[in-house]
Amino acid sequence: MAERYDLAIIGSGPGGYVAAIRAAQLKMKTVIIEKEKLGGVCLNWGCIPTKALLKSAELLNEIKHAKDFGIKADHIEADFEAIIQRSRRVADMNSKGVEFLMKKNAIDVLTGSASFKSADHIEVEKDGKKHTINASHIIIATGGRPRMIPGIEADGENIITSKEAMNLKEKPASLAIVGAGAIGVEFAYFYNALGTEVTLIEMMESLLPLEDREISEILARSFKKYSINAMTSATVNKIEKQKAGVSISLTTGGKQNVVSAEKVLIAIGVQGNTEGLNLDAIGVKHEKSFIKVNEWYQTSVNHIYAIGDIVGPPLLAHVASHEGLVCVEKIAGLSPQPINYDAIPGGTYCQPQAASLGLTEEQARQKGFDVKIGRFPYSASGKARAIGARDGLVKLIFDKKYGELLGAHIIGSEATELIAELVAAKELETTAASLHKTMHPHPTLSEMIMEAAGDADGMAIHI
Repeated sequence: MAERYDLAIIGSGPGGYVAAIRAAQLKMKTVIIEKEKLGGVCLNWGCIPTKALLKSAELLNEIKHAKDFGIKADHIEADFEAIIQRSRRVADMNSKGVEFLMKKNAIDVLTGSASFKSADHIEVEKDGKKHTINASHIIIATGGRPRMIPGIEADGENIITSKEAMNLKEKPASLAIVGAGAIGVEFAYFYNALGTEVTLIEMMESLLPLEDREISEILARSFKKYSINAMTSATVNKIEKQKAGVSISLTTGGKQNVVSAEKVLIAIGVQGNTEGLNLDAIGVKHEKSFIKVNEWYQTSVNHIYAIGDIVGPPLLAHVASHEGLVCVEKIAGLSPQPINYDAIPGGTYCQPQAASLGLTEEQARQKGFDVKIGRFPYSASGKARAIGARDGLVKLIFDKKYGELLGAHIIGSEATELIAELVAAKELETTAASLHKTMHPHPTLSEMIMEAAGDADGMAIHI
């Protein structure tokens, strides 16, 4: 006889495990099903371990410029194997943290691959052994995996994905990266810092093509200083394995080019993990690997829900977590507020960091807004000068009529931390005048937000 639960969650990433904890807090009998390690891709092979790698790269680059701060540091050497091992330890620590939280909240954990036997029965299989559970409500939180170029498959050796890129045994002498979104530019920064010859290949016109154009241009200049070869408006036609690596045939500006590298990393996006769930048999609608849901994350089957990357963009861990909270509270009969998808921050953790919220300048104008824009460069910040981080910009976009914050875009040191203030500002419907009049501590990087808001009305002090 199948064991019965109030809620079963398939997948233990930032969406799944957060949903499970909230359900337990609301006194639901909850089980979470995970085929690998608790924490999903984010904690084990994504957000967390990549930030550990990037910190090593950032520290290495800072030490290389120690002389600028009056410190002599000779014979600098990066231990690639030790850097990789540290990132794995950090990932393991976080996975064990989720394991502790499951026990603390009395959440049952089943390890194995899940598939629907019926709309309310799930079969969990591991090593040939099967276990069936029954649940009143089910949340699918199976996440996503790297999307590949049609006709090109990763082999884990020469053609790799982000998972292999953060766990290589040896540092490659050269690396081509196809895709200059967040994942691509982060790995470009990391491997370049360690001495790998890096070539970035992007189909769109700019690096970080979803960011404001001004921010992308600043990143491109920064990467040029690092000697990262960035090729934009470039279409990959073919990737061939060679004796000593790979050959990439591409088209740029109507001309044919060939890039050779020891390895190529494919970082062109994410597709949802719907395979093996048996969704068609139970009538859950999905399209192009993503499950269709309403504002409460309910699928076409009333008691089955889906959250996180499996429902499509924005493909961000913090979005999955918040979707999990809203979804569970709705299931529990509470009255949660739907997520405002216009107030979702995004961050890229290379150096300089990039972070954004809301509309780009181009998008705001296309939507018909009469905009006013405030800018404040890092080079004018006393704190930025003191810490040696003069490259960057805070750019705020406001509606001229009402002063509403439409978009915020930051590139520079600690941009991913600074953006949180602007998320709160947008949620609270703060105006340019209010932001400018809010006292910020001195000296801090956060003062640049105050100054950029002032600049929108011609009242910035330090530029």
